[in-house]
Amino acid sequence: MINIKDIRTQENFIIESLNKRNFKNSEKIIKEVIDLDIDYRVHLEKKEKLLNERNVLSKELSKNISDKKKLQEISLKVTTLKQEILKLDQTIEKKNKMLNDILLSLPNIPYEDVPVGASENENIEIRKFGKCIVNDKILSHEEIGEKIGKLDFETAVKISGSRFVILKENLAKLERALINFMLDVHTNENGYTEYSVPVIVNENSMYGTGQLPKFKDEQFQLNNEQWLIPTSEVSLTNMVSNSIIDYEKLPLRFVSSTLCFRAEAGAAGKDTKGMIRQHQFTKVEMVSIIQPEFRLEELERMVECAEKILKKLDLPYRVMLLSSGDMGFSAEKTYDLEVWLPSQKKYREISSCSSCGTFQANRMKARYKSLDKKNNLVATLNGSGLAVGRTMVAILENYQNIDGTVSVPEVLKKYMNEIENI
Repeated sequence: MINIKDIRTQENFIIESLNKRNFKNSEKIIKEVIDLDIDYRVHLEKKEKLLNERNVLSKELSKNISDKKKLQEISLKVTTLKQEILKLDQTIEKKNKMLNDILLSLPNIPYEDVPVGASENENIEIRKFGKCIVNDKILSHEEIGEKIGKLDFETAVKISGSRFVILKENLAKLERALINFMLDVHTNENGYTEYSVPVIVNENSMYGTGQLPKFKDEQFQLNNEQWLIPTSEVSLTNMVSNSIIDYEKLPLRFVSSTLCFRAEAGAAGKDTKGMIRQHQFTKVEMVSIIQPEFRLEELERMVECAEKILKKLDLPYRVMLLSSGDMGFSAEKTYDLEVWLPSQKKYREISSCSSCGTFQANRMKARYKSLDKKNNLVATLNGSGLAVGRTMVAILENYQNIDGTVSVPEVLKKYMNEIENI
């Protein structure tokens, strides 16, 4: 959430920044925020004055216990003040809700070096790795998976519906191998601490990381005001909500592998075949909690951690800096890692690493004790390390053999009982 103090002092900058994100009616909405904020603070000031007046009268009561007439007169004034304060409380609560509702709808401010653009067309390629296979004979992942009899979409549709899949035998083992491999690299080499976290969270957690209210239709809601997580970023980041962390304990680096759930409400007609866009999928997620001044260095580090997985798997990829119009709601700067898929003859996202600045921390009330003993908001970052299903897709396509088998990447063999092919 954008800090209201920044809106008060940097009105034009906030409007310009929201325009970069193609946020509609930004000038009108920020003007509404400022007017509401002024009105809210005016009513707060009135309440403070009435409270002070009531306190003075309360002291007068104790001094005039013996004077019944005076006591009755003062008591009447106190009662009147209480009623006025009660009315002010109701108005203040209403104004505060209106203000927060608007603030919660505003996306994060893009960092100064983020390219301005309306879509992915303005994204900038930073670097590439590996040699891309260009071969018309490469089967798509769903074709090769069904050919070897290890991917079953038909039965998944029968029991669950579209955008689900069943993995069998060595493909199920490959998924497990990838999870263990990724977690081992992130914990043993990249300095992350592994957590096993809930995949069901409450509404506060979803608000905290920015999934609510804007993306309500893209989530799976349970019938008890709880939600299935779209990514373990929600669970991991909210571990520091409503907390004050000692300076010396930062940075905190968490990693977790969980099932993730997305309704894909805005993806009608997109990637309806295969495993690219599913309602349920597994993802290894990295989260960093750090002092704001170090957040961009941490973002570069996080990208390198995700890249290390792809390099060890020897999968060709590229790193893209996203434009202001293509970034996620809570992000101030995002790099996407896109893996090469031979059957599609293009790169597809396999990881997204974002700095959110203090945007999520302001929503979650996540703070740290600075060296001068002040309580300041932390910065939060998150990144896929990696999306397991999409990594499987990349392996099925990039490690295909002429005889219809799929070679097991060298680094995964020890996790798969040393088998050579699937």
